[in-house]
Amino acid sequence: MTDAPHPDGNPWEWPEPVWRRITGRARAGRSLKPTHWPDGARCAVALSFDADHDTIPLRDSDESPMRISQGQYGNRQGVPRIRALLARESVKASFFYPAVSALLYPDEARGVADDGHEIGIHSWIHERNTALPYVVERDLAFRAADTLLRVTGQRPVGMRTASWDFSLRTLDIIREMGLLYDSSLMADDDPYELMADGQATGIVELPPEWIRDDAVYFNMARFGGLRPYTPPSAVAEIFIGELDGAWAERGLFLLTMHPHHIGHRSRMPVLERVIAHAKALGGCWFATHAEVAAWCKAHAAP
Repeated sequence: MTDAPHPDGNPWEWPEPVWRRITGRARAGRSLKPTHWPDGARCAVALSFDADHDTIPLRDSDESPMRISQGQYGNRQGVPRIRALLARESVKASFFYPAVSALLYPDEARGVADDGHEIGIHSWIHERNTALPYVVERDLAFRAADTLLRVTGQRPVGMRTASWDFSLRTLDIIREMGLLYDSSLMADDDPYELMADGQATGIVELPPEWIRDDAVYFNMARFGGLRPYTPPSAVAEIFIGELDGAWAERGLFLLTMHPHHIGHRSRMPVLERVIAHAKALGGCWFATHAEVAAWCKAHAAP
């Protein structure tokens, strides 16, 4: 949001073409919910981890050793615990890296890729896209993709914008990069095709949601109003409720987590419970975001 006057005046004075242009810029098109999931599965479970690490304070020009140490926890404790759990459960996931995180911790990023997990684009330094000129946003996106390829050996096919901050030109950049999917917009529970100004783009949207994001419940800002008021047991209940809904509707359950949040001792059981519940339900296909996007693009109803 911005306090600057809109070039077309007050919203209640806009002619119809103005609000149609705004709402049509990156809009949900046809549903890509597939006619079936692989091997007769009832739903897809797509676990993802945004490996922000030190980039949140760095993005804000914040040199506080305390806040940087909070991000480093994700590397020292969070990711090792997550990798161990995923290996133990034979579950593949998607890890979205700011390029600076991958450069700070190249052994970690390579290890995640070597484990068979997907590496996705998550900005350069967790910058806010809506605060950047188009040429800067574009340059950082391409640099980030090239950096992740160089560090991990894996060419990313999907993007999740930092903080799901999607500018007026982000979709143009995604299209130019030739990506398979985006995971930043929230128009549905299940995958859909992104439309740009009324035209189908061929880009798969794998919609996240704040309800299915651990940061909403676990974030802490010492000098702000953010406090982790929700106990892990309640977070597990919320996530499992969302999983049950996806299973009942034969849809997609997509969960966003952060190693410096979910990776703590009292919070890892949340992820353990989600995985155990999915396995107990039966018929859950654990897949990376790239696998889900490719399957939906190939098997959506006409």
